[in-house]
Amino acid sequence: MDAWAVLVAVDGIGPATLAALLGALGSGRAVLATAAGPAGPRRLAAAVAARGGRLDATLGRAIADAAQEAPVLVARVRALGIEVLTIESPDYPGRLRLLDLPPPVLFVRGDIAALDAIRSVAVVGTRRATERGRRIAGAIGGALSTAGAVVVSGLAVGIDGAAHAAAVACGGRTVGVLGSGHQRLYPRAHAHLADQIVASGGAVVSELAPDVGPVPGTFPRRNRVISGLSDATVIVEAGERSGALITAGWTLEQGRECFVVPGPIDSDQSVGCNRLLRLYPGQARAVPGVAELLEDLGLVGTTPTRAGAVPGSLRDGRVVGPDPEAILAGRGAAEACVARVLLPGAATLEELVDATGFAPATILAVLTRLEGDGLVVATLGRYAAGGALAATTPMRRPVRVAGPGRTSKPGG
Repeated sequence: MDAWAVLVAVDGIGPATLAALLGALGSGRAVLATAAGPAGPRRLAAAVAARGGRLDATLGRAIADAAQEAPVLVARVRALGIEVLTIESPDYPGRLRLLDLPPPVLFVRGDIAALDAIRSVAVVGTRRATERGRRIAGAIGGALSTAGAVVVSGLAVGIDGAAHAAAVACGGRTVGVLGSGHQRLYPRAHAHLADQIVASGGAVVSELAPDVGPVPGTFPRRNRVISGLSDATVIVEAGERSGALITAGWTLEQGRECFVVPGPIDSDQSVGCNRLLRLYPGQARAVPGVAELLEDLGLVGTTPTRAGAVPGSLRDGRVVGPDPEAILAGRGAAEACVARVLLPGAATLEELVDATGFAPATILAVLTRLEGDGLVVATLGRYAAGGALAATTPMRRPVRVAGPGRTSKPGG
């Protein structure tokens, strides 16, 4: 496994090249031993050529360099707490094995069992999510977790982050698939969320070596792994050119179920979703509600993932999100107060000052902490509930929420 990890860290080695090297020399260790020996690059090229392939001279030299640095890379992976799975590992996810060209190596932080759960469902969507989209993603992520499914997504801001955070808040497991290496986690703003995913029994996974940075070409590969790890994929919001549409395409190509949340016809964030439903009738299935989605996935009546969770629940045919007070338990009075104001909808800084009575500097400090924990998102000067809070049942906005010198009044 270590030898494979070293090889895939070499820029230019993908699944096809790795397969050619292993086929020519028999094992990853043999490839590195040959590369590190006399005339290593030339011997690698000759071995590949003997089987009808071709190895670029520059790539051969890069493999030889990597062979010399192999102990350093392996030690670095272990120091980061990353486990390496190869397609030859018994713990390699069974769903990924079914792909035409599965990722040969996975770098995993967290519980590898989360990658091969009995039920796994992907929830993905645009980074430029609307408040409505984040709430729907949170409600779906929370409901899936409560029903016992692992939620898979791409750890991006927007829809992905809302689904991950809601799953964590509901006591369930979730898997974040990176479009970069672990040491170049993107976006950096979700580093804390990644830690929460691991701490809650989930996993963060990449097919890229730890120091590989995010570039446009790595995200379609990431999307293929997201759908490949899942029984079904749910698209919540997707613009005309959203990467979530690539995930939907992989889902359909892999023969997995694809569910799409319809949106307003005048919403840019719903153009891709509505187009999927029009172009793939019978393949892309509309989501009329969270309860119906659970039923279509065969998750109604299943056992919650973990005892003592803060679950959403199914009542009278509708999904009720996790209790916001349980999510806010243990937070300071100012944080809880500001978060309660944001539960019904987005607000500006001035509106938060008016509703709570706190000074602007106090509210900005509170918002920074809540954003860092994934509970608040900021868009164009407005702040809204995010992550786990977005999965909670919306409440009516009060005219005033008890802050310093305030008394709560009912809305209306």
